[in-house]
Amino acid sequence: MKQLFARASIIGVALLLSACATVPMASVEESNTAKQFRSPEKGNSGLYIYRDSFIGKALKKNLYIDDKFIGESAPDVFFYKTIKAGEHKISTESEFSNNDLNIKTESGKNYFIRQYIKFGVFVGGANLEQVSEEEGKKAISKLNMAVSH
Repeated sequence: MKQLFARASIIGVALLLSACATVPMASVEESNTAKQFRSPEKGNSGLYIYRDSFIGKALKKNLYIDDKFIGESAPDVFFYKTIKAGEHKISTESEFSNNDLNIKTESGKNYFIRQYIKFGVFVGGANLEQVSEEEGKKAISKLNMAVSH
């Protein structure tokens, strides 16, 4: 019985790791335009939120800017939003409640937030971290843009 349970657990984990979640995607043209990383207009900031981790490929996680839903993330996708310069709360759905990252943006600059999946008690959780412009651009250049709300 223990061997059967162990084998079933291994198969279940393998299926979860190999499955991929999908979300509505922007056009190739829109994605390529966002990857030009142009400076936003005066008074605004550009915000890139991306997910590039291998863990949790079967999971989709909701993303929010200032408590407003922008979309569901999936593996190897990014979102681009123009926001007013100033203080903002970026949130991701996690295992039990949202995890937040507070940032202060400046006019005319782009900001890069990486969403990553971590192991949880029942399902994978998610968290956010701000990364450098160099790291963000490098990661996003390999990803595709999802449709945002």
